[in-house]
Amino acid sequence: MARAARSAPGGAVIGSYDDLAAWLAGRERAELDEPFTYTLGADGVLRLAPRRSEHVACAGGEPVCAAGELGFARGRGEGRWLVAEASNLSTGYCPDVTCWPALAAALDHLGVGRPDAWTYPITFRRCAACGERNIVRDHDFTCALCAAELPRDWNFA
Repeated sequence: MARAARSAPGGAVIGSYDDLAAWLAGRERAELDEPFTYTLGADGVLRLAPRRSEHVACAGGEPVCAAGELGFARGRGEGRWLVAEASNLSTGYCPDVTCWPALAAALDHLGVGRPDAWTYPITFRRCAACGERNIVRDHDFTCALCAAELPRDWNFA
């Protein structure tokens, strides 16, 4: 997957609030109604891509600190863009919910308003029995494919 991602166009590099505003200004109205794919590289660089983009492609196949989806809205007053929705939903990277502080710090550095925590936290676990990636729902740590018990701790390192 990483090899294919390196040949796909990467996400837009967002290095400042102005970069974010310019990138969002270039989006169609229908795109703005949905969250966007994001990655936060190990180098601290935030990248954005349309929602149905692969996270590994968005990151250029590089390691990440965080990945998922961000939904943006205009704030009251000056109408600056802010993050209204934030998740770690990335089946390419399966990031742990503990990556929130890294994303929060990156958004703060850019001057982008944000929620205090994930609005949609996702718990990922890899099944030790069959290797399948799983999303844990309702605290049910059972593999969706083979019904084995999933580890309680994140295991995608």
